[in-house]
Amino acid sequence: MIEINDLTVRFGGVTPLDQMTLTFPHGTNGLIGPNGAGKTTFFNVLSGFIRPAKGSVTAFDDNLLSMPHYRRARWAIKFVGLSANPQAKVGTLGAADRRLVEIARAVVGKPRVVLLDEPAAGLPDEETQRMGEVIQKIPEEVGALVILVDHDMSLVSACCTKTAVLDFGKLIASGDTPDVLRNEQVKQAYLGTEAAA
Repeated sequence: MIEINDLTVRFGGVTPLDQMTLTFPHGTNGLIGPNGAGKTTFFNVLSGFIRPAKGSVTAFDDNLLSMPHYRRARWAIKFVGLSANPQAKVGTLGAADRRLVEIARAVVGKPRVVLLDEPAAGLPDEETQRMGEVIQKIPEEVGALVILVDHDMSLVSACCTKTAVLDFGKLIASGDTPDVLRNEQVKQAYLGTEAAA
């Protein structure tokens, strides 16, 4: 479980995160919102690249804001179902396989939290579906809590049991994914008033 309390980030006169208070339970959780809503800023706080002005982030009873900023990355080819030659250089792989390598790197060290920022961006529907199948396996097989940021609502719906929505740095909705995607304020702010959940 990740608990965020009163998380605020300021850059000069801009406040990309404004008193965000939210809990992400174990499993796969979505974080959506229009461009500029604060999603990437939130990930940058979790990964240690940005220090918040105030607030706290606790993951599994550990204070994330006091952890060191390093990362470990190795291969986890079998888990992601990567069919490419394991000796191949990543730069020679197709877009879908490169994304699978990124997920493999994220899960290799048995992490407790996996942050995925638009992992299927630009992929065709078939590859997005394959990516979704890999993402859905992470909580059970790796034991990690997953937070997925994506604009593809079909991917969010397929993978996430819980979803939170940011708009101009403010949390405007959170809860079970189907309920959140039907929320009128969410439709107006992000999905468009005519979007179907």
